[in-house]
Formats: sequence, structure tokens, C-alpha cells
Amino acid sequence: MRDTHWHGTTILSVRKGGQVVIVGDGQVSMGNTIVKANAKKVRRIGKGEVIAGFAGATADAFALFERLEAKLEMHPGNLARACVELAKDWRTDRYLRRLEAMMAVADKSASLILSGTGDVLEPEDSLIGIGSGGPFALAAARALLPLDLPAEEIARRAMTIAAGICVFTNQNITMETLATG
Repeated sequence: MRDTHWHGTTILSVRKGGQVVIVGDGQVSMGNTIVKANAKKVRRIGKGEVIAGFAGATADAFALFERLEAKLEMHPGNLARACVELAKDWRTDRYLRRLEAMMAVADKSASLILSGTGDVLEPEDSLIGIGSGGPFALAAARALLPLDLPAEEIARRAMTIAAGICVFTNQNITMETLATG
């Protein structure tokens, strides 16, 4: 990314013990400058039954949230189908193809990654890490997953570790949790 783009995010999803959590840091950077420390990059959508976090350009992410909400209305209770339909649009629509964002989404039964290349991926280990600090948070969560810790605590600790490594990640987090049982 060029330095004039807004970037720098860590989004992590952890599914364990009857819960799914998506957590995101609050830092928004432009080049090497922090322009906001308390952005909310995680939100509930789909009548509160889905949680989603975004990494990438903020305006692009809001456009994707709105589109995903519309797909969820068309396919209520079917997150995977709504995501596939969004990914099809994202890949084929000229306007959407220009969007620079990724999303991590989850409901009570599935956790998925959506990308602008048309990918809808379900992780095999119940963990998702996206954004510049995503690989750090993901590695930390994988190390913590076998411990006797709830999903929220794993997410919180993993984000703290990522914030200590990635300069585009801070410890000002937003967390949303859903029961999966």
C-alpha cells in the first residue's frame, strides 16, 4: 500500500468453548502517522446474529458491511450463502473490485474470511487473523488455544501480543462475542 492510504489493523476471531469472538484494535494509521487510536472495526450485523471485523480502508469496509447486511436480509440465517453472494458481487462489480478491505465474519455456526479476490474461506483451526497485525495475533492465538482459557481471554491476550509487535496495532480493542451453543 502507498503511504497515502489509511491502513494498519489487527482483526482476530477465536471460536472455542461455546463462544465465538471477533476483536479488533483501534488504531488507524496514514503512512507512519497514527490518526485515530479508538476506531471501532468490529460490529454486529444481521439483526445482531453476525459479528464482523474489517481490515483495510475504512470507507470501503463500511460499504462492504452495508452490502453484507443486504445479503443477510436476502439469506436470513445463512451466513455462508450471504458471504458467497457478496464475494461474487465483489469480484465482478467494477466499483466493488476497487475496494481495499478484508472481512472476518462469524455467526453461531461458521467463521469466514472474505476478500476482494472473491474468496470465502473457513479456517480449519477455528481462528482468523487479518490485517497488518493479523499474523501476529493469529500465531499467539494458536499458541494459546490449547490452554484452559475462554475464547475472550485468548483473543484479549493474543491482541496484546500483536500490539507489542506490530507498529500498526494498538491495545485499544473492541470485542464482540456470540454464543455458539
